[in-house]
Amino acid sequence: MTVLTMGVEEEFLLVDRDSRRPVGRAPAVIAAAARELGERVQTEFFTAQVEGCTEPVDGTAALRGQLARLRRTLSAAAAAAGCLLVATGTPVVPPSRPLTVTDTDRYRRMARRFAALVSPYDGLVCGCHVHIGSFDRAGALALAGHMRPWLPAVQSLTGNSPFALGRDTGFDSWRFKEFGRWPTVGPAPLLGEAQHEAYVSELVEHRILMDRAMVYWYARPSEHVPTLEIRVADTNADLDTVVLVAALVRGLAASLLEEAAAGRPPPQVPEQRLRRAHELAAAQGLAGCGLDPLSGDRLPADALVERLRARAAPGLEAAGDRELVDELLRRLRREGSGAARQRAVLRRHGRLTDVVDALAATTAAA
Repeated sequence: MTVLTMGVEEEFLLVDRDSRRPVGRAPAVIAAAARELGERVQTEFFTAQVEGCTEPVDGTAALRGQLARLRRTLSAAAAAAGCLLVATGTPVVPPSRPLTVTDTDRYRRMARRFAALVSPYDGLVCGCHVHIGSFDRAGALALAGHMRPWLPAVQSLTGNSPFALGRDTGFDSWRFKEFGRWPTVGPAPLLGEAQHEAYVSELVEHRILMDRAMVYWYARPSEHVPTLEIRVADTNADLDTVVLVAALVRGLAASLLEEAAAGRPPPQVPEQRLRRAHELAAAQGLAGCGLDPLSGDRLPADALVERLRARAAPGLEAAGDRELVDELLRRLRREGSGAARQRAVLRRHGRLTDVVDALAATTAAA
């Protein structure tokens, strides 16, 4: 079985060291970190965000090493700029002054075109994107279609944004709701290459999207590298969670690749059911109830994760990741998701600033 490469993009939040509120110091942080990381550190939509990108790797040890280096370097650069690097899907403590859009031509045009979606005080979200393999567009689209029913279970592992505007939202992943306001966010439609080209061109032509890079499907052919990009996860402070998700996604992709490459049709899942499965995964996470998109059954989310693990097993075995994934899943079940850990800190200390401090410490400890 093919062992696919994998890479990760992580978006991080910058918060003031004293107030723990989002602060727009990305230019200074990126300038300092880029001396070591080069183009592996990049801007994001708001100046209170930075992004770290790994190179493609073959193994989980190499992936962990790159992620740890990115986080250490960015944390040090943030500290030098008087702020903290925080891996969370949404800000725990709301900003005290309006957020600033990063000063690039594309981001300025996005802010003008979609002004109703760009709030000066909320809407800041940080995601973790996993890139798999090396595919042409047709191959990536075919594999995305086969992976669709399994992505809610992946999402249930990664909720790390329970707080927004200083309040508990009731969701494990409030990022899911915030980011979902943008056009095209959701499950990928089942399209061949020619259909995809016509559909995306029409979205741009009719000004639903500003450009092709604004296709925000949960599984999409990347526009800047020849990969399949999976976009369902919150950024997580716990590095083990990131490695777990990347290994699971790669194992699943490898296990489904033969069916996709042979031209077998992907499962026909009702769109409404698939969206409901994602919403339950975002709301309740690993500890709650989920929905199996294939059968329509309501099941414990953990049971759906076990089905995902079983489906990914051939790819995990081929890559030598089975034992690691099993151990990391046991640890996640024992210690709880990122959202559960954030809430546990608040219960112990009663202050949202302590939640931010715990997230920053975990992020830097990588």
